[in-house]
Amino acid sequence: QDYGRYIRPYNQLIFAELEKANVPTINFSTGTAHYLDEVAACGGSVIGVDWRIPLDVAWEKVGYDRAVQGNLDPTLLLTEWPIVQERVDDVLARVNGRPGHIFNLGHGIFPTVPTDTVKRLVAYVQEKTRR
Repeated sequence: QDYGRYIRPYNQLIFAELEKANVPTINFSTGTAHYLDEVAACGGSVIGVDWRIPLDVAWEKVGYDRAVQGNLDPTLLLTEWPIVQERVDDVLARVNGRPGHIFNLGHGIFPTVPTDTVKRLVAYVQEKTRR
């Protein structure tokens, strides 16, 4: 309710102006899974999705004509690699071969995440998504 009243009108205005300027945009918000359709209605070439909603469900709400970005839980990078790998596989499985997915974390990265884990994640995603 507050989103629709206080935020949506301004986000719509911002994205409409950027669209006129032909600027590619990513509309990202966090903690908005239950009203992601409203967020998507504001605009954006890509809709960023946090980890609180399964990617396939989010894409359904956003619409398949849009690209989506996300949505690995960033805290997973602090766990053991097999857990990270399992969750990456789940995110990629939910993409289901559709074009327009940008793999990313569902929010920022913690400073305590080991650099080697990030490198391994990037290499793994690149390997799994190579066409």
